[in-house]
Amino acid sequence: MSTSSVLPTGGGKALIDPSDTVILLLDHQTGLFQTVKDISVADLRVNTVVLAKLATLLKIPVITTASEPNGPNGPLMPEIHQFAPHATYVPRKGEVNAWDNEDFVKTVRATDRKTLIMAGVWTSVCVMFPALDAEAAGFKVYAVIDASGDPSELTSRTTLARFAQGGVIPTSTNAVLSELHRTWNRPEAGELAKLYGLVAPNYAAVMESYQKA
Repeated sequence: MSTSSVLPTGGGKALIDPSDTVILLLDHQTGLFQTVKDISVADLRVNTVVLAKLATLLKIPVITTASEPNGPNGPLMPEIHQFAPHATYVPRKGEVNAWDNEDFVKTVRATDRKTLIMAGVWTSVCVMFPALDAEAAGFKVYAVIDASGDPSELTSRTTLARFAQGGVIPTSTNAVLSELHRTWNRPEAGELAKLYGLVAPNYAAVMESYQKA
C-alpha cells in the first residue's frame, strides 16, 4: 500500500491515502431514491455530489454502475457524471451484487488501488454485498453512510452492524472530505472550502459572515 500521505510525525498512517483510493458509486438510481427513508433524498444527492466533486478535484478514480437502469429502479442520478466526468460507468447484466459482475471487478482491479470508498442505494444491498466481497478479496473498504440510503432506520442500523462484523469501515461524507483534504496549505483549498459549504450548509453561512466582516 502506498504511504505517500504519511508524514514524518506519523500523521496520516491511519487515514485514507488518496493515491491508493478509488470511489465506487453504486446504483444511485432515481427510482430507488423513492424508497429511501433513513436520510432525506436531498441530503443523499448533495453528499453524493460532494464525493464526485472531491474525486475530480483530487484526481481520484470513480467507478459507477447500475444493475438494470432500464427497469423501475431508474437511471443513475446525472449529477455524478456531470461533476465527475472522468468516472467510468460499468453496466451490469442484472446482477444485484456488483462484485458478481466480472467487468466491474476487472475495472476496480485495473486501477491498481486497494482502498475502496463505496456509497450507494440501498446501503444494505448495493453497498453491503460488494463491500463484504471486496473486503474478503483483500481490499480496505469504507462505506459512506450518508451518501447511501436504505428503506428504514432499522435496516440502516442492521447494515452498520454487519459492516462492523465484516470489517467494512463506516464513515460519512464530511469525514471523507476532511480525511482526504488533510491540510489547508494546498492549492485546492478554496475549492475544498466550497465542498464543506455543501456538506454543512451552516458552515457555508459562517464563511459568508466571515467574508462580509
